[in-house]
This record gives sequence, C-alpha cells and structure tokens, in this order.
Amino acid sequence: MTATLLQPADMTRALTRIAHEILEGNKGTSNLVLLGIPTRGVALAHRIAASLSAIEGGAPVPVGSLDVTMYRDDLMSNPTRATASTEIPVDIDGKTVVLVDDVLYSGRTVRAALDALNGLGRPAIVRLAVLIDRGHRELPIRADYVGKNVPSAHSERINVKVANIDGEDLVTISEKTEVGQSS
Repeated sequence: MTATLLQPADMTRALTRIAHEILEGNKGTSNLVLLGIPTRGVALAHRIAASLSAIEGGAPVPVGSLDVTMYRDDLMSNPTRATASTEIPVDIDGKTVVLVDDVLYSGRTVRAALDALNGLGRPAIVRLAVLIDRGHRELPIRADYVGKNVPSAHSERINVKVANIDGEDLVTISEKTEVGQSS
C-alpha cells in the first residue's frame, strides 16, 4: 500500500517555508550558497534558491551540486553506485553553505557530504535542509531546516518525485517490498 505524504502544493509550501527559515537564520542571502546532494537534492536546492531570490527580490543565490558517492561508507556493499557531478558555483570559503537533500534517514549521506565538502574549502557555517526527515538516525546529525517530519518504520520507503526529473511533484510512503520504488 502506498500513501501520499505531500502533493505538489504541499511540496511548494514546504520549500517556501524552508526558504523563509534560511533567510531568517542567515539574515538575508549574502554569503549564502546552496549545494544539493544528487539527484533530487539538486533539484530541490534550485527550487529553494528561486524562492530565496523571489522573496528577497535580489540577485540569484548560487546553487551547485555535491556528489558524495566516493565518500560513502557503503561502497563495499554497493560498489555499482553511479557517480554524479560536483559543481561548486563559487568559492565556499567563509560562506554559509546549506546542504540540500530530499530525505534524511540514517545520516550517513550527510556525513559523506561533510567529508566531500572538506576538500572543497572551509565554509563559515554548514547547515542542512531536507524535504523529509524520517528519523532513524545512526549518526548524531540533525537537519536545520525540515519540510516535513515523517515518523516511519525501517520497513517503509519514502519516495520523493520532483517535476523536472520525474514529471511530477509527489512524496509517498510505502512498504519497501513494493516493486518500482526509486528512493
């Protein structure tokens, strides 16, 4: 059985709220850089950046991507993981970097992102924005900005779809045994 957690309008509201929270915490968009974790984190980072610019009426916020594949601690058990590109739009030294991902679960992807970020510069502050926080942390990591907290079982899967990748905006939850799950 699959249940819908967020419809398109819900996703837009959650991402807009995250943008407002980032603006409040950063006191504007100066020295701000968003780095999405591929694949859907990058798309969400672009949408948050568009909201930030629309709210502030200013210059676009730099958005990039941070591939964490080679920093993951599960490469031995999943060696066929495809790599994505890392694109850092500006020098991150002294900047506030907001890492953006679709789902926060164990915290291991975020740990890998922090390791990947180490080799790219020294940000003043690193924050984390996620669309869904489902709990079950294995590492002491928490998100600074959360679209929706979703208590879930280990046997469940959160599936995030974004329009420019999947053709629609939608977040669902289902049992992991169901066929056709992508995230």
